[in-house]
Amino acid sequence: QLQASGGGLVQAGGSLRLSCAASGLTFSSYVMGWFRQAPGKEREFVAAIWWSGSPTVYADSVKGRFTVSRDNAKNTVYLQMNSLKPEDTAVYYCAADTITIRNGVTPNHWGSGTLVTVSS
Repeated sequence: QLQASGGGLVQAGGSLRLSCAASGLTFSSYVMGWFRQAPGKEREFVAAIWWSGSPTVYADSVKGRFTVSRDNAKNTVYLQMNSLKPEDTAVYYCAADTITIRNGVTPNHWGSGTLVTVSS
């Protein structure tokens, strides 16, 4: 089970930190990642982090602004979001897969979503 939290309302230029706590799986054996889905749009890949914390991969739209990290001792993955823009508004979902996290591949596990709203 993956439980995401940390979403909310923030002004453009602000920051938020999302968390996703995992239970019932061997966390360190999973690639972890984040996707997002804006109203009326398809779900899209945001970021991924491999088992030991490296490598990390980002969508071009968030590169340089978002940072994904993980704490294997706490079974938690994080997404630090800085310099937020209105176009970042979406429901953010965490995901876990034993091999990879990217667009076009359905992960083994989807987490709950957390809503991020960025006002202009």
